[in-house]
Amino acid sequence: MRRVGSFALIVFEVALLSALILAARCANYQDVFVAGNVYFVDSDCYARMTRAQMVREKPGLIVRHHVFENFPQGTTPHTTAPLDYLIVALSLFLNPFTAHALDLAGAFISPLLALLGGWFLWWWSRRMKFRYRWVMLILYAISPILVHGTELGRPDHQSLLILLVTIAICAEWSSQTLQAANMAGAWWLTSAVAWAVAIWVSAYEPLMLFLMLTATALLMNRRAVFARDRRAGWILFAAIMALAFAIERRVPSVAILQSNSHLKNWASTIGELAHVSPMNPVWLNWCGYLLFVAPVLIWMSIRTPRNGAQGLRALPFYVLLIATYFLTIWQVRWGYFFVLIFALALPALLAPIKSGAAVWIAFVLSMFPILRDWDERLWPNEAQLADRVERWIESAQIRDLALRLRSPEVHPFLAPWWLSPSIAYWSGQPGVAGSSHESLNGIEESARFFLSENIEQAHEILDKHRVAWVLAYDSDRVAQNSAAVLNQAVPLRPLCRVLYQTPSQAPPFLIFSAQNPTCKLYRVAVER
Repeated sequence: MRRVGSFALIVFEVALLSALILAARCANYQDVFVAGNVYFVDSDCYARMTRAQMVREKPGLIVRHHVFENFPQGTTPHTTAPLDYLIVALSLFLNPFTAHALDLAGAFISPLLALLGGWFLWWWSRRMKFRYRWVMLILYAISPILVHGTELGRPDHQSLLILLVTIAICAEWSSQTLQAANMAGAWWLTSAVAWAVAIWVSAYEPLMLFLMLTATALLMNRRAVFARDRRAGWILFAAIMALAFAIERRVPSVAILQSNSHLKNWASTIGELAHVSPMNPVWLNWCGYLLFVAPVLIWMSIRTPRNGAQGLRALPFYVLLIATYFLTIWQVRWGYFFVLIFALALPALLAPIKSGAAVWIAFVLSMFPILRDWDERLWPNEAQLADRVERWIESAQIRDLALRLRSPEVHPFLAPWWLSPSIAYWSGQPGVAGSSHESLNGIEESARFFLSENIEQAHEILDKHRVAWVLAYDSDRVAQNSAAVLNQAVPLRPLCRVLYQTPSQAPPFLIFSAQNPTCKLYRVAVER
């Protein structure tokens, strides 16, 4: 009977956790599935799906150059192969069930990766015998920023990184805790593989986290880091890194860290690169009120006599927590990893508190900001609902015009940079702009075109990039964004306003071809 009861409890726990994870990440299904089509949640997702489409058409292809953005030069992207092939592998599994296998694979890949991460955390925390492990599991399941990183319709490398970093940190934690046990070496092997693959996926956040964790461990115990039982892990780590370089054949880009003025201007329009003030209430929406007492809990975990050894072993992870907090203040994209590490640390931070009732009452009360955020998402007010419906309509209408560009021949287009990746994916045509920092030149050129009052200058831009189509969108938004990128004032009569509001006054080399309430399409006349 005990075995039956234990098995039933396991099934219940896994089912409950899975339901929480999937329900939270699929709450935006109305934004993703519109009129029988799949719409991804941001521009970078369409660039990723274009890569997956290329790989699906040519199995074995490693996409090292993007010809579909910053045309005709293209870009050397920072994105890598692992997520491309995960999406394609999932699409092959979905092939027998749908005619839109690739789109559905892109939509569901991130929630499935989050589900795998949740299952791993459930198994790991049970093995570690954490008393308050469900505090961690619930926060992982419903924290809005972790949900955003792994939500439906967001085939972004952040979802794969969250899974890999979760495994890497948990395995490293276990190897520190079980140093005297036989399993320490196996955990370190797992951690080394997870870190190596994570750095392969993105040599930015995972690399910095790995270096910080290793440096802290070195300061605490140099011998432990290079102990005999860790040699196999280091060798495996180096082998995976060598394999990654052999496959990708390029050095990771560090352009995002550069101080180019136009890059700064463009970055100011990107949500993931924004700063987060320590006083911003979004911290509470991500972590709840327990964030306020985290410094006290860290101190208690280290200083409590009975918990001191365990607290010191967890010190490198507390250092990561503090470091990612300050990195999130610098760039909001670090918030995924801050909240992830905060969730992972909670069971150890709460361990010195003996009263389980007090912990659970405090945790439930601390969830109020998170639950309030979910209340606003699930039951939007009339204005928010109207904005959502407008986005659905706009996406469908932009897609309709993009499909008109389909052709076996190459006919490049020029459109606002944030729309270019989706148009490129739907049309199969390359765009002048893009949504990555590598395509900044194309972004600047499109901004100059739309702000131009000089017809000859605009024509030169089209000739330079061999543009065949121009898509005009909401002129106010295009003008403001272009002015922000170029750091200049909006002129009195920019070309974007002419094309959007008065097509009859368009320059003679732009032939009005189609329109709908969202945008207008112009064909560039071919000079004879």
